[in-house]
Amino acid sequence: MSDEEHHFESKADAGASKTFPQQAGTIRKNGYINIKNRPCKVVEVSTSKTGKHGHAKCHFVGIDIFNGKKLEDIVPSSHNCDVPHVTRTDYQLIDISEDGFVSLLTESGNTKDDLRLPTDENLLSQIKDGFAEGKDLVVSVMSAMGEEQINALKDIGPK
Repeated sequence: MSDEEHHFESKADAGASKTFPQQAGTIRKNGYINIKNRPCKVVEVSTSKTGKHGHAKCHFVGIDIFNGKKLEDIVPSSHNCDVPHVTRTDYQLIDISEDGFVSLLTESGNTKDDLRLPTDENLLSQIKDGFAEGKDLVVSVMSAMGEEQINALKDIGPK
């Protein structure tokens, strides 16, 4: 037996999966689904009747929640699909750096400095203009499958 102490580096991940299985027939419009390994919001679901080969099939049309691309998938309704764990968190905007990163205030009072400004031109201009005017801004950050992105903005009044 050794008397050495072992120190393990923790990466703040409990080893939980980025997705969970859900039967294709139970996924509805405005829910989330994993299509081609991308987290998508379901915008259209159509189900075909059982045919010669047995299974009813669900046709999903989803929009990627991070890049806005439209993706489609067809899955037998009795099979399981991967559904991403999607969370939305609100942070107060503190600062915008020269290189396009934002500094956000978390609930615990710490700062989060690892997010870039969004690529959506409309949202980007709203954030920059509001910040330049000295408004108190709260941004909503959507996270799923190890990715995070600012996807909404709230104005809570002047400073």
